[in-house]
Amino acid sequence: MSSYSIKDLERMTGIKAHTIRIWEKRYGIVDPNRSCSNIRSYNDEDLKKLLNISILNRHGIKISHIADMTISQLNQKILEVIRPESDYLSQIESLVVSMIELNEERFDKILHNLTIKIGFEDTLYFVIYPFFEKIGLLWQTGAINPAQEHFISNLIRMKLCVAIDSLPSITNLNAKRIILFLPEWELHEIGLLTYYYVAKKHGFRTYYLGQNVPINDLYAVCDTVKPDLLATYFIAAISMPEMQLYISELAKHFSQNHILVSGMQAANIEFELDNNVKLIPSAKMFKQFITSI
Repeated sequence: MSSYSIKDLERMTGIKAHTIRIWEKRYGIVDPNRSCSNIRSYNDEDLKKLLNISILNRHGIKISHIADMTISQLNQKILEVIRPESDYLSQIESLVVSMIELNEERFDKILHNLTIKIGFEDTLYFVIYPFFEKIGLLWQTGAINPAQEHFISNLIRMKLCVAIDSLPSITNLNAKRIILFLPEWELHEIGLLTYYYVAKKHGFRTYYLGQNVPINDLYAVCDTVKPDLLATYFIAAISMPEMQLYISELAKHFSQNHILVSGMQAANIEFELDNNVKLIPSAKMFKQFITSI
C-alpha cells in the first residue's frame, strides 16, 4: 500500500490541502496516520475515497451529504452522476483509481463505455491524452510509484497499438509524410503513439521510429523518406540548454520542414523557437495543425 502526503492528495484529486484538512476535522472524511512530528500520511483507500468525493462534490452534492454515505453508496452514486459523453474530468479521475488499484478490468470498462459513447478518437483527445499527461506529472513528482505508472502505461500502449493496427493503410502516393521519433535518451512513447494514431487516421503516410533514435539515424531515414514534417516528444528530465541545442540542431538540419515538439519538458521551454518549430500542447492541437497544412 502506498503512502501519500497531503500535497500528493492535492495534486491527484484537485482538492486543496486546507479543504482536505477541514473535511477531515469536520466530517471525518479520512483518518490519516500521523508521525511523531504530527505530519499526516494517507493510504490508497484515502486517495480513492477523495477522488470519488471530488467527482460527487463537483456534481453539486454537498460534502455534508457525501460524508454520511457508505462506501457502497458512494460507488453507486458515482455510477449515477458520471456521463461519458461530457464528464471527462470524472472519467480521468476514475482512471486514476484504476491505476492505484492496478485494476485492468475497471480500466477496460471505462474506456469501453467511453468508446461506445463518443468514439475512440474523442476518447483519445478528451480522456486518454489528458490522463497520460496527468500520470506523467504524478510520476515525476513522486506521487505515484513506478509500478503503478508502468501498469497503466502498458495498458494504454496496448489500446493505442490495437487502434493503430485497425486503421486502413494509406495508399495515396501524394499523401503528406510525417516521421515520429523520440530522442536517443527518451523512452516514454505513449504521447508519440497518440500522434501516430491521429496522423494515420487523418491520411498521413506515417513513419514511426519510436524510442531512442540517434540523431544521425534520424537524418539517414529522412534522406530516404523526404518527410513534410517531424514530430517528437520530451518527457525525461533534460536541461534547458541541452534541449535548446537539440531542437536548434533539428531546426537547422530540417530547415524546410515543420518540426512539432510536445511533452512536459517542452511545455517548460524558456527559449525562442526557430520559425519551423512549433510547440504542440495537446493531441487536439496536433490534429488541428496537421490537418491545416
